[in-house]
Amino acid sequence: MASFPPVAATGMDREVRAALDRHWAASDANDFEAEHEIYREDAVLEYPQSGERIRGRANIRSSRAAQPNRKRFTIRRITGAGGLWVTEYLLTYDGRPSYTVSIMEFVNGKVARETQYFGDPFEPGPSRAQWVEPFP
Repeated sequence: MASFPPVAATGMDREVRAALDRHWAASDANDFEAEHEIYREDAVLEYPQSGERIRGRANIRSSRAAQPNRKRFTIRRITGAGGLWVTEYLLTYDGRPSYTVSIMEFVNGKVARETQYFGDPFEPGPSRAQWVEPFP
């Protein structure tokens, strides 16, 4: 596996990372007010798999508050710099896991656009077994 040298974080990168940490912690706690502080008023959220686009922080917040499911968020990795940040996480709805990727585009320290992709877990393919190292 290739090893890449670390990139020096800027002050803005540290602020964005701290905002992301607060966002995901608030998401897991169902604190809708704190969860949505990260978004610009005119933010856009897209779910390509369902073909949905939600415009505006208030509408994003309302759409999430209306979901009847019990949600849990387990962060696997956050990476990014400048205006582009990616979070990989396990989203569990009512006990059913979904591997999720959130791509956030920041403008002046706030999310202007977020795109989320969801993938259900699946059984490993036997054809890959000799090369596979399982992980949780």
